[in-house]
Amino acid sequence: MTQHVQAGYDADVAVIGYGPTGLVGALTLARKGVGVVAFERDKDIYARARAVTVNDWTMRIFQELGIDERIEKVIEPQRALRWVTYDGHEVMRVEHPASTLGTRNTKPRFYNIYQPTMEAELRRCGEELDSLDVRYGAEVIAVEQDADGVTVTARDRETGVETTARARYAIAADGGSSPTRKLLGIHMLGDTVDTLWAVVDCKVKRWWPDRDFLTFWTDKERPVVDIALSAGNHRWEIPLKPDETEADFPTSAEVWPLLEALGVTADDVEIHQHAFYRHHVRAAETWRRGRVFLAGDACHLMPPWAGAGMQTGMRDAHNLGWKLARVLTGELGEEWLDTYEAERRPNADFYTGLAVGLGRVIKQEATPREIEAMNTIPENTVTPWEPPLTAPPVLAGGWLNGEQGDGSAIGRMVPQPICGDAVGAMARLDDLLPDGFVLLGADLDPATLLTAEQKAQWDGIGAAYIAVRPRTAYTRGPGELVDIEDVLLPWLARYGARAVAVRPDKFVAAADRTGLTAPTL
Repeated sequence: MTQHVQAGYDADVAVIGYGPTGLVGALTLARKGVGVVAFERDKDIYARARAVTVNDWTMRIFQELGIDERIEKVIEPQRALRWVTYDGHEVMRVEHPASTLGTRNTKPRFYNIYQPTMEAELRRCGEELDSLDVRYGAEVIAVEQDADGVTVTARDRETGVETTARARYAIAADGGSSPTRKLLGIHMLGDTVDTLWAVVDCKVKRWWPDRDFLTFWTDKERPVVDIALSAGNHRWEIPLKPDETEADFPTSAEVWPLLEALGVTADDVEIHQHAFYRHHVRAAETWRRGRVFLAGDACHLMPPWAGAGMQTGMRDAHNLGWKLARVLTGELGEEWLDTYEAERRPNADFYTGLAVGLGRVIKQEATPREIEAMNTIPENTVTPWEPPLTAPPVLAGGWLNGEQGDGSAIGRMVPQPICGDAVGAMARLDDLLPDGFVLLGADLDPATLLTAEQKAQWDGIGAAYIAVRPRTAYTRGPGELVDIEDVLLPWLARYGARAVAVRPDKFVAAADRTGLTAPTL
């Protein structure tokens, strides 16, 4: 454990649950030197493939953690999405443009994953961090807190031995049934849909036409999700009829007729496993109780149609992690933790609503007008339009200063082209930026646009000041970058910005057009 863990504490942060959400939280904290103890009730990774995709926003988080290239080796680019009826009519299609968050035209927007494989690689990344202590087979049975910290009691599931750990804060990432949430007395609000779905995971035996589409077979009675996973895996998600139950499908033999009805045969795949689940549209009444924070499924549950459930949890953990790390090291005040739910809940609500809407399409409940609205390009927009499923991320609230909207950079994630530094190195933007808050100026030193009071505000949180030069110009000093791919400077010009303030998570917090005063808390 790191040296700066205070006396009387076993760790800075306790992470309860070590699935994808807990992993990203633990990695974000531990890579900043924060002492983390993680509790995971199961020793082995859950073998069933649950999430099916990650996109470039999630990959940019992995990049910050220094693990994106490792993760890329166990996932695969996704081709496109389509909604098709059984008679072959294509209701809707979403093509995937190149990512604006990675290098231009070289990174996919979406990837297919096989969650057990990706999760295993994330765990291996955690094993390399000295400040991360993971306790497998440890079931948390009590969480108590006071004004100074949190005490977590865990029971070893094999020996029954109980141990305690004292931390300054805790993150509960222990899933939809979250025992920690129940211990805290936090209620989940919302609904669970009655329909039971069969999830059939298969190993591919041969390629078939358009296998690499993520296809939604739309039908009122038997809509089906048809998904290519990475590493030679494939999945179908099929709703059971009202007179069918889980007991009707005890083995793969009973599952085969569901696939054969779709034209899938034993020549195509081998059934690996199958399971059943219901869809939830639920959210916790609050995401924080004192020094304990909820993240991921512990605080929001959504249908799978937008492929955003797992990713929303990982983004929760990253948002909370970079703030907690800086609070614990004294770089930021504790009041920063109040921005966590304010920033993350709107995003979770957005993807939940999007998933519900896409579910109406696949179940043929959406009207033609609703479908058209999902693909209607607004007129006279500043920002290039994309369907909500693929549109670049935005923050709808939180630590921001200035008007948001189509013509504003505020709340948007700054694009990431290949840039050059003053001594000739070339790399992705994030790899060249200092770790922390950064003000970027369009061919100027952004500090020259600040008042003395504004400069003191940004200096107070350790901001750096960088001039972005065009590729046709000379650099003039060490704290400069060159926009080699002509992406950053046109992006700033689009929003009428001479300078923007970029947060550690690469979202724009302020711009000179509406004032470079640091946002208030």
